[in-house]
Formats: sequence, C-alpha cells, structure tokens
Amino acid sequence: VCLTCCSRDVMVKIDQICHKNSVKFFTGDVFGYHGYMFADLGEHEFVEEKTKVAKVSPSVEDGPDTKKAKLDLSETTVVKKRVVFCQLKEALAIDWSGEKVKATLKRTTPDYFLLQ
Repeated sequence: VCLTCCSRDVMVKIDQICHKNSVKFFTGDVFGYHGYMFADLGEHEFVEEKTKVAKVSPSVEDGPDTKKAKLDLSETTVVKKRVVFCQLKEALAIDWSGEKVKATLKRTTPDYFLLQ
C-alpha cells in the first residue's frame, strides 16, 4: 500500500491494518524543499552477497601493503538476513526527553519534526 497527501491519523490507521495483515506499507509527501518517506515492510528477509577476504601471509609479500587484507573477487558467500520494521505509530511516539535519545537527536533530520 502506498499513501501520499494523507493526514497523520489516516497514515497510522492504514499502517496498523497493513502491519496486522502482513502487507507492505509506504507513505510519503513533499512540502516545498522538505519531504519524508516511511516504509513498514514488516518482517523482511533478503540475501546479501559478500566478497570473501583473503589474508596474505607476511612471508609471501614485502612492503607497506603486507598487513592489509586482500579481497578475493572470485569467491563470494550468500548471507541470509532478516530485518523487522517498526510501525509508523511507534516511529512517531519516540520520547525525546531521555538521556539515551540525545545522540539519536543529533543524527535525526529536522524533516522528521515537520511530520510531527
């Protein structure tokens, strides 16, 4: 489900319905130069391909690059990952008065507060 130009209450209600029924939910809007996008994908599983890192022994090579790990581009492994997304209601209900949140506040874009 994709929403745009909706009130906060409508977005929260539709996200709760989507989350309950395992339906992916996207919402967003633009206000001049500012905008936001939110995605609730519920439980999202995916695979990621990682390149293996081969360590070179110091006796084989000499020089300043000896200690650096070398990437072996021919060998890759596939890693299965799982991410659990939060609901819009939870994302909007953060208590910004706590001590733990001060570090997060510095990394939070001011556009988040426009949505509030």
